[in-house]
Amino acid sequence: MHSSIKNAILPLLISACLLTQGCTVLSHDDNSSSVMMNQLVIAEPLPISYKSEIAIARLSEVLERVKISDEQRAELFYDRGVLYDSVGLRSLARIDFSHALQLKPDLVDAYNFLGIHLTQVQEFSQAYEQFDSALELDPEHEYAYLNRGIALYYGARPELAAADFKAFHHQQKDDPYRLLWLYLTEYEVDDIAAKSALERRAELVDERTWAKQVIYLYLGDISQQTFISNLTRNVTSSKQLTDRLCEAYFYLGKYNQMRGFSNAAANFFKLSLSTNVYEFVEHRYAKLELDLMRTLAAQEQITEIDEAAKL
Repeated sequence: MHSSIKNAILPLLISACLLTQGCTVLSHDDNSSSVMMNQLVIAEPLPISYKSEIAIARLSEVLERVKISDEQRAELFYDRGVLYDSVGLRSLARIDFSHALQLKPDLVDAYNFLGIHLTQVQEFSQAYEQFDSALELDPEHEYAYLNRGIALYYGARPELAAADFKAFHHQQKDDPYRLLWLYLTEYEVDDIAAKSALERRAELVDERTWAKQVIYLYLGDISQQTFISNLTRNVTSSKQLTDRLCEAYFYLGKYNQMRGFSNAAANFFKLSLSTNVYEFVEHRYAKLELDLMRTLAAQEQITEIDEAAKL
């Protein structure tokens, strides 16, 4: 590549990264979604639980000072890893889960958590191995099917992901979240068939469940504006509101992403992250969505430069 072309790449890649790192300039197609952004209820980020901080300190003290068996130590590493994960300290959690498995190789839930963390950093092959290990030890571990399905979905293997999500959905057919992840995956294979299946399966979901509104949004039964205006309905506490908004922002992000409104989608994913509801699956993967969008934007810029260089 000529040096002049290389010099042109850097500013273009920077502008591509700004898509998901800062304020964005809305395209004409995103204008309707930007109107929706002005009507949003903004969540107050959840503070770190002082109880979690105290529990982490106590577990650390026991691990450092108390003489216990390897099995007990493995359990404590796992418990501390779960606490680290709950307050957003992913790297520390991953270290503890690895320590736990070194001491107790049959600790199923540690494999599941490691797989989640590897998915979040796009180490998909290693994530599959962790989930496979969990399912070999416990074939009935339903959340390993969910998390392996998510890893396969983000690893661009929608057919395999759909099989895992179907197994997960089969365990509780009235759970709207199981249904939504299955829909998102089937949409990648056949969007028309996916919508038809969503409509059929949604009949089992209780109308009183707020997430039924997400299903109605995806089916086109309600508008984005109506969905947003209903977000605070029947909310009785700030914690409940923050939890709901974490989920709603993520699914609004996916909704806009599927419609091609990338800027609006990125903003919704950022709003999901801003809630600090670290334990929710929607919060976990909002950051991955932004990372993937950033990578795609950069690749598209490079392709455009390469095409221009051929002219």
